[in-house]
Amino acid sequence: MIDHATIERIKDAANIVDVVSEFVSLKKVGANYKGLCPFHNEKTPSFYVSPARGICHCFSCGKSANPVSFIMEHEQMTYPEALRWLANKYHIEIHEREMSDEEKREQNDRESMFIVNKWAMDYFHDILLNDVDGRAVGMQYFRSRGFRDDIIEKFHLGFAPAERTAMARAALDKGFNEKYLLSTGLCFKRDNGELMDKYSGRVMFPWLGVNGNVRAFGGRLLDSRTKGVQQKYINSSDSEIYHKEKELYGIYQAKKAIAKEDCVYMVEGYTDVISMHQCGIENVVANSGTALSFHQIRLLHRFTSNIVLLYDGDAAGIHAAMRGIDMLLAEAMKVKVLLLPDGDDPDSFARKHTADDFRQYILDHQMDVIEFKTKFLLKGVTDPIKRSEAISSIVKSISVIEDQIVRATYLQDTAHRIGINEATLIATMNKFIRSGQEAQAKEQQRQQQQQGQADARQDGQQGTQGQVPGRQPEPLRPATPQQQAKKVEYMLVQAVVRHGEQIIYDNVETADGQTMSLNVAQYIGYDLGADELTFSQPVYNRILQEAVDHSADPGFKAEEYFMKHPDMEVSKVATEMSFDRFQLRKGAKLRTGEEVLRDQVVHLVLDFRKDYVMEKLKKLKTEIAQTTADDERMMTLLKEYQEMQTLRNTIAKELGNEIIV
Repeated sequence: MIDHATIERIKDAANIVDVVSEFVSLKKVGANYKGLCPFHNEKTPSFYVSPARGICHCFSCGKSANPVSFIMEHEQMTYPEALRWLANKYHIEIHEREMSDEEKREQNDRESMFIVNKWAMDYFHDILLNDVDGRAVGMQYFRSRGFRDDIIEKFHLGFAPAERTAMARAALDKGFNEKYLLSTGLCFKRDNGELMDKYSGRVMFPWLGVNGNVRAFGGRLLDSRTKGVQQKYINSSDSEIYHKEKELYGIYQAKKAIAKEDCVYMVEGYTDVISMHQCGIENVVANSGTALSFHQIRLLHRFTSNIVLLYDGDAAGIHAAMRGIDMLLAEAMKVKVLLLPDGDDPDSFARKHTADDFRQYILDHQMDVIEFKTKFLLKGVTDPIKRSEAISSIVKSISVIEDQIVRATYLQDTAHRIGINEATLIATMNKFIRSGQEAQAKEQQRQQQQQGQADARQDGQQGTQGQVPGRQPEPLRPATPQQQAKKVEYMLVQAVVRHGEQIIYDNVETADGQTMSLNVAQYIGYDLGADELTFSQPVYNRILQEAVDHSADPGFKAEEYFMKHPDMEVSKVATEMSFDRFQLRKGAKLRTGEEVLRDQVVHLVLDFRKDYVMEKLKKLKTEIAQTTADDERMMTLLKEYQEMQTLRNTIAKELGNEIIV
C-alpha cells in the first residue's frame, strides 16, 4: 500500500495540463486549454482543462476529473495504479509497506498482466543485446533493415530464444504466475500440460499503449521457415488489456509529434513505422494490416484532425487506402492519400531518403481523398455499369461528410472531373444520406431496447459512450419532484464543496449569550442536524460532516481539501461539483458577494426542507389511505399530517411562494 505522504507528493506534483496532454491535443484558450473530449465521441471541442483549478471538464458529456481520476477513467486503472502511473511520470519514489501474501493474490488481473508484459519486453530486449543467438540472429535481422541502436532502444525491440520453453522457465523462475503467462498470450499449454513459448525464434515488436503500458507483442519469423509461409507475423490475441481494433502500433512514440505537427501518417507495418522514425519523421502509426476501426480513428482524433494514408503503390496498397476512407470522413478527419512509387513501401522509401526529402515528396504527391478515389476507381473503366458503381462509391464517401459546405465543394469538383450533371450527383448523395439516417434510426431503436429509456435518461442526459453519430436529442421534459429534490441536494453539497469555509453569518448570538460566526458548512450542518435531516447519498453526508469538522482548521479551503481527498469517491464528487452541472437560464446573471451567497445557501436549505416535507406528506397520505381498522393509529397519522401541512406552508412563505392549501 502507498503511504499517505507519498500520495500527497504525487497529487501535489501532478499537473492537469501535463497529464491530459499525454492523451489529448490541447490548445490554449485564454487561461485554460481546450481539446476533443477523450470520454465520448465528438467533433467540436468541448473539453476544457483549467490549470489554475487543477481539473478538466467536458461541457458536452459532463465528465470532470482531476489528474488522478482522469488517469483512472481514461486508462481504466484502479486508484493505486493511477498513483503509480503519475509517480512514474514525475519521478517520485513510492514508499509503501510490504503487502501480505493475501493482498498479493488479490492484485488486479490487469495490473498483473501489464507487469508480466513489461517483464517480457525487457527479457526479449536483453536476449537481443546479450544472448549469443540474440545477437547472431535477432540483431543481424535488425541490422539488415538498417536500424540504429537508438531506434532499437526506442521501440524496445527484442528476440525470443529459439528453445520452445526458455522464456516460460525464466518467467516461472522469477515468480510470475502461469495464469498471466497464458492470459497475455505469451505462452500456451500442450495437451500434456507443458508450458510453451508462443514466440520462440522470432524478433519481437512490443505494442505500447498511449500511456506507455506494454499491451501486446508482434513476432516475426526470420529463417527459411518464412519461405512460402502466409503468416510471417503472429500477434497477441485479444485479452483483458489488449484489443487489436483499439490499438495503433507506435502511438506512444508518436503522440507528441502528432500533436506538434497537427498531422499523422498511417502506414501498414511495424518496420514502416520504425524506418520513418529513423528517417526523422515521428508522427506515424500503423494499424498492422487490420481494417481501420472507429476506436483507432477517435484515438488519433484526440491529437489531430489531419491524416495522410501512406501505402505501397501496388494493388494491395490501393485497396488498403480505400478501406476506412468513409469512416475517416464520417469522423470529420481531413484525409489525404499518398501512394509510393512501385516497388517501394514506407520502410524502403524512408531508408533511401532524408526526412526533408520524404516530407517534400509527400507534399508534392499526396492527393485529396475524393480525388484519389476518382482517379483510381475510374481509371480505364469504360463499362457503363462498372463506371456507375465507381461513381456511386465516390458519392457515398462524400455523403458521410457532415459539413455541408465541404460536401457541396466536393460534389462540384467531382461533377467537373467526371463530366456528370451536379444535380444528378446531389440526388444520389441525398439517397445515401436518407439511407444512413434510416440505419441510424434502427440502431437507435435497437440501443433503446437494450438499455431502456430509464437508463438512457439517467440524471437528465443521454449516455454518450455508445451514442449513434448524428443522433437527435430527445425533447426536454419537466423535472419530476424526485429529480428536483436530487438537484437541490446536489446544489446544497456543491455549496459546501465550493464555499464551505466562507463566513455567511458573523457575530451570531448563541443561547448562552456568546457570539460566534458561521460558515457555509456549519450553517448547513447545524440547520439540518437540528432536525436530524440527512442527504440521500452517504458520500454527501460525509462531505458535509468533514467540512464542519475541519472548519476551524487554519487555512482550510473546502474545494482544495475535497478535490485532493484520499478517498477517490469524495475526490470525484468534489471535482464534478467544481463545475456547474445545472446551467443558469439564458440571460440570467450569476450574482456574487457574501450576502448573496448567504441568501442562496439559506434558500437551498429551505428547498431541501420543503422537499423533505413534501415526501413525508406523500408517505403519510398513502399510510392514511391504508389504515382502516385502527382508529387510534388513524388519529395519530392525521395529526402528523396536519403538522406537516403547517410546516410546509411556513417554508413556502419563507421561500416567497404562495401558501399551499
